[in-house]
Amino acid sequence: MENVVIIGAGAAGITAAIYCARANLSPLVIEGMQPGGQLTTTTEVENYPGFPDGIDGTEMMDKFRAQAERFGTRFLQYDAVAKADFSKKPYTLEMMAGDPIEAKTVIIATGATAKYLGLESEQKFMGRGVSACATCDGAFYKDVPVVVVGGGDTACEEAIFLTRFASKVTLVHRRDELRASKIMADRAINHPKIEMAWNSTVEEIVGDDSGVTGVRIKNVKTDEITEVPAIGYFSAIGHKPNTEAFEGQLEMDEVGYLIADGVKTKYEGVYAAGDVSDAIYRQAVTAAGTGCAAALEAERYLESLGE
Repeated sequence: MENVVIIGAGAAGITAAIYCARANLSPLVIEGMQPGGQLTTTTEVENYPGFPDGIDGTEMMDKFRAQAERFGTRFLQYDAVAKADFSKKPYTLEMMAGDPIEAKTVIIATGATAKYLGLESEQKFMGRGVSACATCDGAFYKDVPVVVVGGGDTACEEAIFLTRFASKVTLVHRRDELRASKIMADRAINHPKIEMAWNSTVEEIVGDDSGVTGVRIKNVKTDEITEVPAIGYFSAIGHKPNTEAFEGQLEMDEVGYLIADGVKTKYEGVYAAGDVSDAIYRQAVTAAGTGCAAALEAERYLESLGE
């Protein structure tokens, strides 16, 4: 029987673990299939307080993990939650590989996964010009051209944000009009630094040892293939929250993000932290903040039980 089980080992999960461990709750972190979360796909993090010179994303999460371990956090590696049962206490987590785990409190910090087109070249240049977060990585592309793929509000917001840094932003969309709200679409279309590539799809990201150098796009009406010079490529086609294990148990929006009151779900002692319930900010620092909040709530809940 575990006092606190934390599902996920990104910024939210590890922050929750640090707080729970310092409260002598001996938390168990289920690392899942991507220990460290989305930050491990980022080569350099410059917007997290405490690292004035920036830090490699994987190195940063290694430091997070070491800090949690220092206070007594335990980690379950190479396994993930297949299904959760919150219908009765103690709560039960069915695992992919190991035995079921029973817990008095559960903090869900499974995050969200950025959607990509599925091109082999996207993976090849991941962290070397390929990104899914303009807020995280935009400052690395000062005075150079970049490409954004997508057609919704997110794509428009990312493209507009990138104009603060990039010399030119090419927004690639497969149709002849954007899916974004009219106000966002108008801002993107009329921005002097944004060029629209209508009726186009991304065929391949091209580059060399230095990283991305261009994006090959195809016009779906004429089949003409053009290579757009670019040092950065941003996928802005959405995120998929990692909530499959909680379907039918917890409230979710139409995309799959967990619905919570702050960090509280509808079940006592079950909390949601980080990107798994955040469709708006999706930043390491906001994830860490909700991880802290979830840990404090878990501690108070256990205290109310006389634990």
